[in-house]
Amino acid sequence: MQLDAKVPGGSLTAKWDRHRFELKLVNPANKRKFEIIVVGTGLAGGSASASLAELGYDVKTFCIQDSPRRAHSIAAQGGINAAKNYQNDGDSIWRLFYDTIKGGDFRAREANVYRLAQLSTDIIDHCVAQGIPFARDYGGLLANRSFGGAQVSRTFYARGQTGQQLLLGAYGALMRQVAAGKVQMLPRREMVDLVLIDGHARGIVVRNLITGAFESHAADAVIVATGGYGNVFYLSTNAESANVGACFRAYKQGALYANPCFTQIHPTCIPHTGERQSKLTLMSESLRNDGRVWVPRNPGDIRDPQDIPEADRFYFLEEKYPSFGNLVPRDVASRNAKDQCDAGRGVGLTRCAVYLDFTDAIQRDGRELIAKKYGNLFDMYERITDESPYTTPMTIYPASHYTMGGLWVDYNLMSNIPGLFVLGEANFSDHGANRLGASALMQGLADGYFVIPYTIGGYFAGTDLPRFSDDHAAFKDATLAADAKTKKLMSIQGRRTVDNIARQLGRIMWEYCGMTRNTQGLAKAAKLIQELRAEFWENVRVPGSDKDFNKSLEKAGRLADTLDFAEIMVHDALGRAESCGCHFREEFQTSEGEAQRDDANFCHVALWEYNGEGRPPLFHKEPLVFENVELTQRSYK
Repeated sequence: MQLDAKVPGGSLTAKWDRHRFELKLVNPANKRKFEIIVVGTGLAGGSASASLAELGYDVKTFCIQDSPRRAHSIAAQGGINAAKNYQNDGDSIWRLFYDTIKGGDFRAREANVYRLAQLSTDIIDHCVAQGIPFARDYGGLLANRSFGGAQVSRTFYARGQTGQQLLLGAYGALMRQVAAGKVQMLPRREMVDLVLIDGHARGIVVRNLITGAFESHAADAVIVATGGYGNVFYLSTNAESANVGACFRAYKQGALYANPCFTQIHPTCIPHTGERQSKLTLMSESLRNDGRVWVPRNPGDIRDPQDIPEADRFYFLEEKYPSFGNLVPRDVASRNAKDQCDAGRGVGLTRCAVYLDFTDAIQRDGRELIAKKYGNLFDMYERITDESPYTTPMTIYPASHYTMGGLWVDYNLMSNIPGLFVLGEANFSDHGANRLGASALMQGLADGYFVIPYTIGGYFAGTDLPRFSDDHAAFKDATLAADAKTKKLMSIQGRRTVDNIARQLGRIMWEYCGMTRNTQGLAKAAKLIQELRAEFWENVRVPGSDKDFNKSLEKAGRLADTLDFAEIMVHDALGRAESCGCHFREEFQTSEGEAQRDDANFCHVALWEYNGEGRPPLFHKEPLVFENVELTQRSYK
């Protein structure tokens, strides 16, 4: 397969400006002739819908929840990166670019990452103009804090509610366009198929989650901005409704899936406490600015943390990584926490946790200042655990959080299917093998506010798009196929619930394709997934009706896709015989236990193509070329 990433030539710093100038334009009078479908209303989808409608395009926006305000972007806590250098501590666009490339272990495209760093400064100005209540210092200037993987303070924040505040900004802009009649909002719809006509993405089929009816919608382009696939692990920090479905539907229509094994484990999560939990709660990475991570130095020490003297405390991140300390990137912090627990130093009820201690920060800065920074996070933690972080160290443990893999896109954010654009976490483009904290919000808003308005216009201006309506045969075929799948799920009437099977899949993935992987475990996972898929299609039980609001049916359809997708993840992890970022193959590590890349054989994006039901996917790759940074062993010591 011949892939063209459409990366413009010239110097890295001038690529985006040059590309914007060279893109063909659609004049304002012609924009109203084009209709765009946007699936998803998080930061990427919401900002894209608002921006495109503002330009004059007619937009249909689909929301799986009852309101765009419930998109999972609202759960982001800690902040959004931007290279403003307000602290005068040495930050720059180039440093943000390099930190992001290095944080992703040199497995991302240089041009995309540099553009993200460039646009970061515009995002902050745009959001301030929207009225986002970013934290400010005593003089009224915007405040910053540090995040993992950086030695500068570049993270803008709104207490521990940054995602919520940014989403409300995008929501306000979106609803303004709804009121103006330029956006048609369609809530409680789930995309069940992508419709191609003459090889171009020309619409979607959705299921109305209230009535169960299938609906067809035609357009000139389709934008998928539905987030990641972290719920493949069942227990994750993602909302229950977050799923791989829309991207997997596109994959089955020919879109390439890139780097699916790159899944981020967040180190700062409230540990699980029982088998019946449905999700986990994140504690912001920003807490690692002032909280110190430690475990008892002696394995098996079960004393109360207040009774363990300093000499018996092991501040393992500070000792092992003195340059970055507790602010090492997420993959490094997560693996080290796991190592301590595996060595018998774990704490808490399950002994699968480490401490995050604010005692020193409170003694240094005072309780009032710490409360201003993290008060709502501390309150959330206390409501869940019945322990106050002001007096008792938090217990935290890594959990599935974000996915760097996603549908392949070129520099224009278009997939290999013409007319199918993919934004935010749903694409693979900016984070490589590990995302730095506070960069997800940055990417979502950059894609929606500043990239797609240019690149989708270039597609329209350079493409002949005949008019089609939703009564085209391709929509009817897609609807019949979706209805047949639904009826099959309803007819099985087995003995196992959807959640029961999903929980089992999550355990398989966490055990064998989680924080660490090895050849034997991945091979075992592949076999177990195949067996579980067969069990699902023979023994799942979906109660109720398909012509009504039915959460079990929703989950069953998503689980069917997730079971297939999990196998692709394992294929990808087996094929990448190196360790890089979050992908830690135990066979490939340095003498100090760090990830050992193999740049000679794996400096590429791994791409997977659907090859028919029951057949292994076809493998392709996009070589990664580094002209501006030197490939080095990643070190935070």
